[in-house]
Amino acid sequence: MILTDRKSNSILPFIALSFIRCHVLSSHDSLVITLPYHLGSSPIKCVVMHSKTTNSNNSSSRENPSSDMSSATTGVNSPLLQENRSTAKHTSVSGAVFNVSTSIIGAGIMSIPATLKVLGVVPAFFMIVVIAWLADVSVEFLMRYTHAGKSTTYAGVMKESFGRVGSVLVQICVLMNNLGCLIIYLIIIGDVLSGNQPEGSVHLGVLQEWFGIHWWNTRAFALLFIVVVIMLPLVLFRRVESLRFSSAIAVFLAVLFVAISSVMAISALFQGKTESPSLLPHLDNKTSFFDLFTAVPVIVTAFTFHFNVHPIGFEMDKPSDMMSAVRISLILCGAIYFTVGIFGYLLFGDSIMPDILVNFDQNSGPALGSALNDIVRLSYALHLILVFPLLNFSLRANIDEFLFPNRPILAKDNTRYMSLTLILLAICYLAAITIPNIWYFFQFMGSTSAVSLAFIFPGAIALRDVHGISTSRDRIMSAVMIILAAATSIIAISTNIYSFFT
Repeated sequence: MILTDRKSNSILPFIALSFIRCHVLSSHDSLVITLPYHLGSSPIKCVVMHSKTTNSNNSSSRENPSSDMSSATTGVNSPLLQENRSTAKHTSVSGAVFNVSTSIIGAGIMSIPATLKVLGVVPAFFMIVVIAWLADVSVEFLMRYTHAGKSTTYAGVMKESFGRVGSVLVQICVLMNNLGCLIIYLIIIGDVLSGNQPEGSVHLGVLQEWFGIHWWNTRAFALLFIVVVIMLPLVLFRRVESLRFSSAIAVFLAVLFVAISSVMAISALFQGKTESPSLLPHLDNKTSFFDLFTAVPVIVTAFTFHFNVHPIGFEMDKPSDMMSAVRISLILCGAIYFTVGIFGYLLFGDSIMPDILVNFDQNSGPALGSALNDIVRLSYALHLILVFPLLNFSLRANIDEFLFPNRPILAKDNTRYMSLTLILLAICYLAAITIPNIWYFFQFMGSTSAVSLAFIFPGAIALRDVHGISTSRDRIMSAVMIILAAATSIIAISTNIYSFFT
């Protein structure tokens, strides 16, 4: 018989007992005795351990690791009390901020300057603030209903509210969004390293500018090297927390990209070589009012990170701290987005491309400097390389949950884990070397899967309110969020289709 203090976990050699209350957990578990006393602030628990039950529990825990959660003892080396058992949660708030920020800042940052050209500086800033705020509201809905229910995944929360159909919709949208983003990342990396020829204009990559055009710096070979040597080891990590250092580097590289762009813009400003940005949208015969809506999906996609909220949040010591990490990340990323947008617009004006990296090539002029051009492109390419594993993590988990809902945890099945990892990498690689330009698909993705994951699904969960925790304000916010998201997406898709055929 062992006496322990639940707060200090110390062994008590003696104690004056006022009364004893016993709880028998099960016929095969140990006997837990609660011993209230008046010398301290916490009760004492006494755990009576039996060698036979310990052995049986050890064998059963090997067969079913989840049984550790329900038994009081699982072996000699296990902690005595369930409350003091060590867990696998180690993510701090700062680590979560890095991972969330890395999830947010992706390919969308390259198109933010183009949104300023379409919307004008003032409306673009307003849209960035509003969409970031709505993202915070939608994540708060998700986390609140997650803690109220039994699920620990986005698809599971939707299943609690809408059944199997809800979970399938989330999995399909995550698949579309993340797979599309991963392909876009590889295409941009290929553009940086090996160049591209959009609409007949030649833009050489960094490797081709340095060494000339050779077989080993073509898009196919350069991307194959990046995928196998750099990305494969990163995507093989089985916990999101393992990526915290690469995420921190990725955030640093994004900040470096912003800093260099800012210095270049300020330098050009003092030299009188900046372009005059439009504060408001300029509508003429070529640009209609409805064309303004095509910029919204880009900003929505730039703030879509909801598929990683659960994997990151539930690795934290206190999942309730996730909202603090999300808000810090949204403020940080919103500032980065607007800074990149305004300085990129000052540098290139109306000649800015949907992918701003295209403007940072050797044809951009001596005022920028070839060295800075290369640093800007390479820093962001490396940023995307480090962001890739984080998106791949949630994509792989959702595909596994969709295809194998009743199988063991993916991380514990080596064959299934390796197969899914290699297949996803192969699909992304093949698409990146065969699809020359997918920016229209990028806009389509932002009008469908991204807007559903970021706003429509969280709003629908709050309106459904299966746990009865929504307030009147929550329901009004949810309805407004769904209506705005759906209306904007329909107009953007219709405008893009009309522009494509005219």
